Amino acid sequence: MRRFLFGIIISLLSISGCDHNSDLSRGSDTKTKISQINQLSKEMPEEMPEDFNFSLSYGYGEVNKNEINTYNNSVTKDLIIKGTAKADFSFSQDEMQSIYKKMKEINIMRINEFSQQGDCAKTPSNTDSWKITINSETKTFSWTDQHCSVSNDEKLLLDLRTYIQLIVNGKDVYKALPEAEGGYD
Repeated sequence: MRRFLFGIIISLLSISGCDHNSDLSRGSDTKTKISQINQLSKEMPEEMPEDFNFSLSYGYGEVNKNEINTYNNSVTKDLIIKGTAKADFSFSQDEMQSIYKKMKEINIMRINEFSQQGDCAKTPSNTDSWKITINSETKTFSWTDQHCSVSNDEKLLLDLRTYIQLIVNGKDVYKALPEAEGGYD
């Protein structure tokens, strides 16, 4: 893999040396090429690494009381007016493999922090915060639909969160947690 990336870098450098564009455009081409190389280096391994873990907190607005955390094997449920309930929780090996596969499909490690802007403000809004470790690399980012517009990556992350939630919601340990009371405006 390193030889491959080194070969790409050498090829890109030699190609950029033959370019007859101005220095200004050459700089932006180089930035694009570096970005593409960085994109390649963030490809996830085919097999799930032993250190694969993630935590996902989500909720409405700044109230991210729901959490699924494989680092400390716990799940936290937002009970709204009754606070939160936490339980020991872990996914089976097959479930972790399945979640890893979904993350690999969207190449989650290439995602960077999202810019939060838009033409309107939505209340309540969804907010998700992620922390993921793969091969000793830890990535954190968050997104919200507060400003009404949602990027394709944010839609993919919402689908992934929904997929993970469905697994958690089907577990007896989660079903045993108290029901939430009240709601968010």
